[in-house]
Amino acid sequence: MSAQGAGRLEAQFAFLNEADRLKSVLRATTLVDGSRPENSGEHSWHLALYALTLADQAAPGVDVNRVIRMLILHDLVEIDVGDVPIHSANGQAHASADTQAAEQKAADRIFGLLPPDLAQSFRALWDEFEAAESPDAVFAKSLDRVQPVMANLMSGGGTWKSYNVSAEQLETRVGVKIARGAPALWAWVKQKTDAYFSAH
Repeated sequence: MSAQGAGRLEAQFAFLNEADRLKSVLRATTLVDGSRPENSGEHSWHLALYALTLADQAAPGVDVNRVIRMLILHDLVEIDVGDVPIHSANGQAHASADTQAAEQKAADRIFGLLPPDLAQSFRALWDEFEAAESPDAVFAKSLDRVQPVMANLMSGGGTWKSYNVSAEQLETRVGVKIARGAPALWAWVKQKTDAYFSAH
């Protein structure tokens, strides 16, 4: 193997080994059985499976393969920044300028471990997801929001109980984003969340 080829592999594995740290980042959301918090690596895998399974909910023209790639990459910045729960007391920090700046810095560092061609393509996908303007990114964001909703429903309330979330808060913080990329999916899920909040 050439020195150039060996150097490329060194960079690729530096990134892959760093990415392993995502498995140690705990989220507020639990597994569906409520037994423990999920980690961000599990969340990313589950979202890729969501995209594969719910591809028929995407708008015409959405490239689900690109969506899957976005979802595998989207939370790598949490290695440095951690998870900021959207319903927590500091949930406003979720979209704050400080959090966004910290995530940009983390993206620079983590994707910067890769060979330049991969660094550029991975970072472009991450940036596209964050901007949530392309049809692919809008659908990816919808799935990122619906997965914790389903986990909370399956675990008997989960973080909704922990953070005293109302049906109205769920709609404004999460529902509108799900509906933007997958309106029929949110209509179906909302029936279930409405039933939960009516009973609690």
